[in-house]
Amino acid sequence: MREPAFWYRPRSPTSLLLSPLGAIYGAITARRMARKGFDAGIPVLCVGNYHVGGAGKTPTVLALTKLLRELGETPIVLSRGYGGRLRGPVMVDRERHTASDVGDEPLMMARDVKVAVARDRIDGVALAKSQGATLILMDDGFQNPLLLKDASLIVIDSERGLGNGKVFPAGPLRAPLKPQLARTDALVLIGDGHAADQVAAEISARGKPVLRARLKPDAASLAQLFGKRVLAFAGIGDPERFFRTLRACGIEVISTRSFADHHVFSSAELAALAADAQREQLTMVTTEKDLARLSGSDGAPDAIVPFAVQLEFDDPARLKQLISEQLYKARERRFSTR
Repeated sequence: MREPAFWYRPRSPTSLLLSPLGAIYGAITARRMARKGFDAGIPVLCVGNYHVGGAGKTPTVLALTKLLRELGETPIVLSRGYGGRLRGPVMVDRERHTASDVGDEPLMMARDVKVAVARDRIDGVALAKSQGATLILMDDGFQNPLLLKDASLIVIDSERGLGNGKVFPAGPLRAPLKPQLARTDALVLIGDGHAADQVAAEISARGKPVLRARLKPDAASLAQLFGKRVLAFAGIGDPERFFRTLRACGIEVISTRSFADHHVFSSAELAALAADAQREQLTMVTTEKDLARLSGSDGAPDAIVPFAVQLEFDDPARLKQLISEQLYKARERRFSTR
């Protein structure tokens, strides 16, 4: 879905009109979050967010996977496979699966990590354990109570924050903020903005860590775009963040096209993008997530450059200590209840 603009405005008649629905939706979600989840038998770390849309969960999951491997763990990412047709459980195989099978994010992540897709997360846990997982890394699912989470890391784009602070559909929040804060073990702020400073202060007041991180471009992507004039397009949660990142890297962005998150590009749309780029002599650039959906699509131009990014934490040692402590607590809890 494309996020409505009024979600990120301080006052809006539309938001006010939808507030009663938001109150009902929020009450139901908060009640669901309070349920006791299924114990997977191995640690479960969840990377989520408080709101609808993109915030940087996927690069956070990839960064955590790398760290967990350094700690000697065998993590497997668990995803519902949003946008894919397969219910699972299934291990993502880039050789035989497409984005229409398993979703764009799982397909993209499977290049670097093991990913299990399952609509039923309990079935996904069983599959991951059969594949040798020592822990589950949940991509999203913070508000879903089905699995017991040993630790939840919440990701916020520090330049966008949480919009008007209202619950869907009046605003972008998936549930009232208070019960979400209570279940947060650490906050990850991406970027140098200040839109999430109040939330960060509330998390700190609860004695929970606030970690800063930023998206760094891949050197190969920069080299491909050096000196080029580009047409940038994206169908992600926040296309404007992608465009800002390109400009911040010194890339000359001449034209942009925004689409809804997980947008499936038609042949006509791809042809129009290619024609616009050719007319202005622009290089086409998109995100890795979008490219995963385009792979194998009819009419997808060959000359699209994927812009790869990695998440780097300002204090990786602090993150490593936090994760180590959470894993120790998770295993100690299970051992003590045997």
